[in-house]
Amino acid sequence: MVDKHFYDAKENVTLAQTAEVTSAVLTDASQGNTTIAGIATMSSAGAEDICFFYDRKNKEKAMQMQAKACVTTEELKQFVPANVIVLISENPKLAFIKLNEFMYAERKPAAGVAASAKIAASARIGKNCFVGENVVIGENVEVGDNCVIEANTVIAQGCKIGNNCRIGNNASIAYSFIGNNCYIYTGARIGQDGFGFQLIGGQHHRIPQLGRVIVGNDVEIGANTCIDRGALDDTVIGDGTRIDNLVQIAHNDKLGRGCVIVSQVGIAGSCTLGDYVVLGGQVGLADHLNIGSGAQVAAQSGAMRDIDAGAVVMGSPCVPFKDYMRQVSFLQKNSKK
Repeated sequence: MVDKHFYDAKENVTLAQTAEVTSAVLTDASQGNTTIAGIATMSSAGAEDICFFYDRKNKEKAMQMQAKACVTTEELKQFVPANVIVLISENPKLAFIKLNEFMYAERKPAAGVAASAKIAASARIGKNCFVGENVVIGENVEVGDNCVIEANTVIAQGCKIGNNCRIGNNASIAYSFIGNNCYIYTGARIGQDGFGFQLIGGQHHRIPQLGRVIVGNDVEIGANTCIDRGALDDTVIGDGTRIDNLVQIAHNDKLGRGCVIVSQVGIAGSCTLGDYVVLGGQVGLADHLNIGSGAQVAAQSGAMRDIDAGAVVMGSPCVPFKDYMRQVSFLQKNSKK
């Protein structure tokens, strides 16, 4: 159940509105004016709530639901209790997202600049922006329209932030260009030095890191994630990419469009990822690897060689998924002898 204390919520949403928003079909048109109070899971939904049922494995929960209404598929509606109003959707998961966006909105602060913010005279802040307490914005920074920059964030000189971006509190951005519609979560560190050293005469000498971080449009970068700037070439994050919390992306890495990088992934320097690559939690990539478009690397895997486009791999060192499962099966059988 959504706690309305934290979100702006629409009241008295009707099932007719729900059907329109979700592109679903209300099986009993006479119930169009019936209202729902909120969205909830099948297990927690009460007599005034709507829930979503899209996985046949949950049919037992579905048969016990106490919701007023349920969005499900034509195939699964047979498991919904007779007293629950049914809406039929071709894609209940997408319907869930659409109704969430319609009914609930994260509260955003009104436009304005906090008195304690420090903004350089040469910085340019767009229209309808919020700049929070103790924010520091350096020389020649450009911030687009409708941006939210939360408390204690530092944006170093020369950076550019696009329109409709949100920068969470305590984030730091340097040597970076950020596209439109991006969300940089709390504590993220973008544009710091890459980890580059040369051992000369028994001493580690720092290699100057002279590149930038280029973040595309519609990118999310999770809390406490670090993205290093390039040494000479740029570190690039492609449009539509989603990066979870506590991820390390090293200097000169290049991520394509729509990649999904799950928590605690570590990508060493100069790796290139194609479009829509998925890296599961705690995956590690050695440096200078090429990961083809559509490749999927399972959680806790380690990659030391290039991965072909569309491959699904697992293990450390990672191998094709079927090979990994054969290895596990072999070990299980032979360890019992």
